[in-house]
Amino acid sequence: MKFLIIRLSSIGDIVLTTPVIRCLKQQVATAEVHYVTRAAFAPVLAANPYIDKAIYVKDSVEEVFDTLRAEDYDYVIDLHHNVRSLKIKRALKKQSFSFPKLNIEKWLLTALKINKLPDIHIVDRYLETVKQFGVKNDGRGLDYFIPEEEKVKEDDIPASHHAGYIAIAIGAALNTKKLPIHKLRELCQRLEFPIILLGGKEDAAAGQEIAQLDTIRIYNACGKFSLNESADLVRRARTLITHDTGLMHVGAAFNKPMVSIWGNTIPQLGMTAYYSNPTIKDIRMEVHGLRCRPCSKIGYAKCPRGHFKCMEQQDVEGIVRGGGGGSSWVGWFKT
Repeated sequence: MKFLIIRLSSIGDIVLTTPVIRCLKQQVATAEVHYVTRAAFAPVLAANPYIDKAIYVKDSVEEVFDTLRAEDYDYVIDLHHNVRSLKIKRALKKQSFSFPKLNIEKWLLTALKINKLPDIHIVDRYLETVKQFGVKNDGRGLDYFIPEEEKVKEDDIPASHHAGYIAIAIGAALNTKKLPIHKLRELCQRLEFPIILLGGKEDAAAGQEIAQLDTIRIYNACGKFSLNESADLVRRARTLITHDTGLMHVGAAFNKPMVSIWGNTIPQLGMTAYYSNPTIKDIRMEVHGLRCRPCSKIGYAKCPRGHFKCMEQQDVEGIVRGGGGGSSWVGWFKT
C-alpha cells in the first residue's frame, strides 16, 4: 500500500507531521511511505528512517507531477491543505485525506477574538487523517533524526560551553513572533549560564549585537551551522528558550525542557511543544490581557498597531525565574 504525504513547508510544520509518518509506516504492514516537500526543507527529512522516498519541489509543484504520477500511489495524505497541495491531488487523481485547517475558526479568533477552536493539538488533527487505516497515536511524540556527519563536534563550540549551555533560538520567520533585540540582551544579561544563540544567517547581526554583552559566556552560532547542526545544538543543550518557531518543535522532538515565548500568536492555536514525555516542563510566556492578541495565526513583519506590546511587555525576569512560579527552569540546567 503506497502512501504520499504532502507537507510543503515549513521546518516546524514538517516536524509536527513526523508522528503520522512513523505511525503509518509501523502500523500498516504493507505501507510504503513517500513524502513531498520543498527542497529547502530536505534536511528535516533526510535521515528519517520511516520515509521510503522523499520528493522535493524546487520552484513549483508542477515540476514533480510526472515523478509523482509514475509512483501510482494508492492514497494521498494531505497535511498542508492549500492551493498547491490541491494541484498535486488533482494531478494524481487518487483517493486523498486532508486535515481540517479550521481557517474560519482561526479567523474568528484573530479578527473577532471569538474562540471556537477545538482543544486539540495539530499533531492529533494530522493523525485523524490516517485513522481509517487503523493507525493510532503511539504516544512517542515527534521525531527528528540528525545524520551522523552533521552532528556537532566538541571542537565546533567554545570550550567554555562543553560542560553545558542554554540554547536560545532568537529567530522566527516573522518579526511579530520575535523578542526585540533589547529584550533578548536583557534576558542574556540576567542569565548566569553559558548561552548559545541559534538562528539563520539573517539573525547573525542580531546575534552579534547580543553576544557583545559577554563574548565568553554568549556564543553567537547564528548562520554558522546548518539546520541539522543547529538541531544538534538544541539536542545537546540543557534547556531551550525559543519563540513560537521551528526550533521549538525540534526541541520538543528531543524532549527538551523549554521556555516558549509567545507574541502575536497564542498557544490556543494548537501548535505548542508536543512532548512524548508528559513530565517535561514547557513554560509558556505570554502577555495576557491584550485585546489585540492574537492578531494573526502566523505573524507580520511589524506590529499592525505599532506598539508591539505582546513582546515589549514580556516579563524577562519571569522567564529567568521560570515563568513566575513552580520549579525554576534554571534548576534543570544544574541537574
